[in-house]
Amino acid sequence: MLFHTVKFFLFLAVVLTLFYGAPLSWRRVILLMASYYFYMSWNPVFILLLLTLTAVDYVAGIWIETNKKRGFLIVSLVANLGFLGFFKYYNFLSDNLAHLLRFPPHAFGLSIILPLGISFHTFQSMSYVMDVYRGEQKAIRNPIDYALFISFFPQLVAGPIVRARGFFGDLYHWKPPGTDEQLRGVLLVVLGLAKKVALADQFARISDSYFQNLAAHPGVAAAWSGAGAFALQIFFDFSGYTDMAIGMALLLGFHFPVNFRRPYLASSVTDFWRRWHMSLSRWLRDYLYIPLGGNRYGRLKTYRNLMLTMLLGGLWHGANWNFVIWGGFHGALLSLERIIGRDRFRGAPGALVYPFRAIFTFALVCVGWVFFRATSLADSLYVIREMFAGKAGWSGFLIPAWLLCFVGASLVIALGEEKSEWLERLAKGPGWAYAAVITVLLFSIELIGVTDKPVPFIYFQF
Repeated sequence: MLFHTVKFFLFLAVVLTLFYGAPLSWRRVILLMASYYFYMSWNPVFILLLLTLTAVDYVAGIWIETNKKRGFLIVSLVANLGFLGFFKYYNFLSDNLAHLLRFPPHAFGLSIILPLGISFHTFQSMSYVMDVYRGEQKAIRNPIDYALFISFFPQLVAGPIVRARGFFGDLYHWKPPGTDEQLRGVLLVVLGLAKKVALADQFARISDSYFQNLAAHPGVAAAWSGAGAFALQIFFDFSGYTDMAIGMALLLGFHFPVNFRRPYLASSVTDFWRRWHMSLSRWLRDYLYIPLGGNRYGRLKTYRNLMLTMLLGGLWHGANWNFVIWGGFHGALLSLERIIGRDRFRGAPGALVYPFRAIFTFALVCVGWVFFRATSLADSLYVIREMFAGKAGWSGFLIPAWLLCFVGASLVIALGEEKSEWLERLAKGPGWAYAAVITVLLFSIELIGVTDKPVPFIYFQF
């Protein structure tokens, strides 16, 4: 079920009705059964994988707390990374091996279907086990509670990656959401839906038409507008999903972490990663970058750790050399900013130098998105060449003026949010203002929303 379909909203209405209509002692079971139903609606077979990993890490957490042995942690990590590696990376590795051995392409390949959301729920489960090993999280003794943590449907397939201490804090001290939280939850769901169908899917049409037929759109203007269209598509798509996930969780009494904080207003690439997919950035920092040594052992090892973290972060997104290059590109930029000390002088909105830095950072991010979106390395290099050495002129610009007007309006709203975060406080403000914003969002969905054929969220493939 896709979040932006009638079927899903009917499902959500049934879940909310059952949840609040049932006795308190039944509610966790209702949420767990609803989450399993949601997951099985994609492919029922993979529920066995989800149940297996849940059982392994549930038992591992208890054994680690009881026996304080690293072996149980290793078993858990091997199970999670083993399943993730097989389903997501087997064909990638086997194809590269076939190439090195000069065998035909796909000589060792298998017909593997990638389980939905495997990257997200394995990272979430691994963080729990590692927190138990570190003594930062108590092992969960109730299997229903732990299963719900892994499978909770609002964020099961595409995040945000929720830490155990936050989730179980809400679960064990659950309180019904107050009026302000209910209003904010509804606002986030409607806002996320508008981002997805009214903006992301419009930009998807442009970026798809460009990247699926590069030869038909030569020139600098086409290359930059095609890459820019994808940059806006992936932002509105993924932030729209997480807005909906956070809003739905809030309606059920759970508080998810913010996952995006206006990333295209960043004044450096370092600042970008403090704002983009923040739950993944924190995960990579806490469970990869810091254990590698972080910045504790000198500059060279700091740069090495940054590169390794971003290379693996790129590979986490997909089994493709383009993703590795995308991660390496960002790792190199992060290292370069540390070398020149650029991040220490990052400007804030309003500073004279800020607009130039923000535009330059956005341009760098767009260059990186080319590797993320293009279907091959050859296509990526072609687009990069067109961006910097293609035919000049604006005749090939792909984004229509009316859509740029919506981008401009979004930019004004984002700048206002940067200063006052008025949208976050809208639920506590005057009723007429809240109603007006909801009306505008619903009107935008009706006016320009792509509703003829639901387009899956980009991050569902990861």
